[in-house]
Amino acid sequence: MAKRFLVFQHMDWEGPGIHLLRSAEKVGVKLEVVEVWHQPIPDLSPYDGLFILGGSPNVDQKDEYPFLRAEKTAIRHIVENDKSYLGFCLGHQLLADVLGAKVGPNTCRSVGFIEGYLTSQGRQHPLFRNLPNSFPLFKWHGQAALPPVPNHVEVLVTSPDCQVEAISLREKPHVIGLQFDNHAGSKLDAATWLKGDREWLSQPPQVDPAIVLTEAEKLETVMGEQFEILFENFIKMND
Repeated sequence: MAKRFLVFQHMDWEGPGIHLLRSAEKVGVKLEVVEVWHQPIPDLSPYDGLFILGGSPNVDQKDEYPFLRAEKTAIRHIVENDKSYLGFCLGHQLLADVLGAKVGPNTCRSVGFIEGYLTSQGRQHPLFRNLPNSFPLFKWHGQAALPPVPNHVEVLVTSPDCQVEAISLREKPHVIGLQFDNHAGSKLDAATWLKGDREWLSQPPQVDPAIVLTEAEKLETVMGEQFEILFENFIKMND
């Protein structure tokens, strides 16, 4: 039977992304998207796991975005019931918050494409099997999980822009957060994000859309191939 994963989406323009959709189709995983800003979160029991995408809210803005409370409850349910979890950007930060890490302003606003590096824990983690020790990251955030993280959390990836680019729960390696958005690192997704988030991007320091789109086009093939490997590794982890 095909695996079923719930996907929490926070913004109308920030969907699962071409690389995630293609990777799920390739391995026969069914994705069911919930737009949490206006749709209720369903019963989690029929699903094999949960993906949470990025978005504008900060993890502590529960009064402004009441759905964050329900999302944190859902994450706790997934962890306690030993199901698979993969969070991107805000989904990573929500996981970090649930696991007791501090989340706050990053040292810089990180937007566009940079190089990420596996830590010693990352090189041993099954998510990155058959991937190089350094690889391009698609970044889109101003907040981050801040070091030091609790002892039960492992830092898997780091970069010059952000010390905590990926985390995993030490006793449950299938519970993972990624600060980067490689699932949506295609040129088409980048163009959609640049348009949808133009107000935030216009704040200093300004982002040059042409540079982001040029890098997206140059890196699209390798990022797509690498995300397929990462996704298949993730799905195999809880077989």
